[in-house]
Parts: sequence; C-alpha cells; structure tokens
Amino acid sequence: MDRLDHLEHLDKQLVDELAQVARETVRDELREQTRRQRRRAMLYAGSGAVALYAGAALALAVGLGLAAGLPDWAAALITAVILGVLAYLLRGAARPARKGPATGAAQEGTPGTPPSGLGMPYPPMPPGLPDTTGTRTPRPDAIDPDQPHHRA
Repeated sequence: MDRLDHLEHLDKQLVDELAQVARETVRDELREQTRRQRRRAMLYAGSGAVALYAGAALALAVGLGLAAGLPDWAAALITAVILGVLAYLLRGAARPARKGPATGAAQEGTPGTPPSGLGMPYPPMPPGLPDTTGTRTPRPDAIDPDQPHHRA
C-alpha cells in the first residue's frame, strides 16, 4: 500500500512538470507571434501615414494645376468634389456585395426574412396557433390593441 502512495505522488509531480513545460512553450510561442504581428502593424501604420501625405500632395498638385486656368476658389472646389467622389467610390468598393434586394427597406419589409438580413429566411407563420380545444387563436402580432379581449 505504501508503494502505491509513492507512485501516486510521482504521477502528480509528473503532471505538474508537464503542465509547467506546456505553459512555458505556449507562452514563448505567443510572445513570438505577438512580436511579429506588432512589427507588421507598425509597418502598415507607417505605410498608411506615407500614403496619406502622398494623397495630400496629389490633391495639392491637382488644385494648383486647375488654378492655372481657373480662379483659385473654383480650383479648390473642383478638387474637393473630385476627392469626395473618390472617397464615395472607395467606400462602396469596401462594402461586401449584397445578395437580394438592393434597398434595406425592401429587405426588412419582406415577410419570411429575418430583420437583420442575415441567415436563412424564417418559415411562414400560420394565421393562427392551434389551441388545446381545437380552436385557432390569432398570432400575438395580429391582435388589435384597441379591441378589448376577454378570456373565457
């Protein structure tokens, strides 16, 4: 019996050591992945800042080019309109393509589709729910709130 207690102690010690090694390995792997992702994020941020300045320089060049033949206010207005249209087109390109109706109101109002527009459509609801007595009761959304309703 004493020998089994000794083995039980060794098993617990082995499990603790394995858990410690697994934790350290996972921690080291996560540190390495985080380090790589942090570097990549910093490079993307730098790239975005440089692209912002390049876009500003391009807008300035377009404005100055237009100002050579137009009044300054007209050149600035045309440049602003061009940038606004470009921003609108980029925003539209960033959105995922929609399936189904083009307008949100038609999509929300269509029976059988969930309000969020995601997932499978709801199955059609019967006009009334069967009661235990065999009579049909109206759906809760079909009840007129102005009419008094009594329970028998």
